[in-house]
Amino acid sequence: MTSQELPVYFIVGGSSGIGAEVARQCSAKGFRLLVSGRDQERLEAIGEETGAMTVKLEARDSAAVDAAFSQGIEHFGRVDGVVNCAGSILLKPAHLISDSEFADTIAINLITAFNVLRAASRIMMRQEGGGSIVLCSSVAARRGLINHEAIAAAKAGVEGLALASAASYAKSKIRINCVAPGLTRTPLARSLTDNPAIAKASAALHPLGRLGEAHEVAAAITWLLDPGQSWITGQVLGVDGGFASLQARP
Repeated sequence: MTSQELPVYFIVGGSSGIGAEVARQCSAKGFRLLVSGRDQERLEAIGEETGAMTVKLEARDSAAVDAAFSQGIEHFGRVDGVVNCAGSILLKPAHLISDSEFADTIAINLITAFNVLRAASRIMMRQEGGGSIVLCSSVAARRGLINHEAIAAAKAGVEGLALASAASYAKSKIRINCVAPGLTRTPLARSLTDNPAIAKASAALHPLGRLGEAHEVAAAITWLLDPGQSWITGQVLGVDGGFASLQARP
């Protein structure tokens, strides 16, 4: 396979955490990459590490997403897979959440997913063979967790978006799936995972008895992006140590 035949993947929110791990795993397989994010310094670092094309991007801005994807298509000629790893965490009960906090949570998690999916689908509909889109949800979308009202609402929206769009674009051979992680050690979750009491309590809730690692979630995303999974669409894959579906043993 020549370099021009290798898959092309766009990773939104790929400058750190799970997105950066997706970039590393795809790079290790020789795939061609466009990585975008808001932090220029981190972007440059992951670009140097993986050889990816990098684009600074605010994914809440639909025009900016469209422009970034246009840059990627101009450079690579096509895109085989897209993942949106942009996200945030807000842990407060509803009565303490301000309008701006709720709006920000919806924007960073759900609106970014919509912007990315719309831009990717417009491109993939025009190319032979379609493509794969992976969105990031959370265990909180499927299991009621204390103080997760805002993030649960946003991520439940992401799952609904994935399922509806998977139905809409199936005839165009565009596969759309979600991963739904449990608490995972990433820079975004550091305030939780670096707190020994919180980390211990959370680990005990997961049947496998520990927190997740970014490379584990990234491996699931990379697997779903792969054309080898051409019979999988409209799925929400829990990468959560069994938290969403199993009762931990006391």
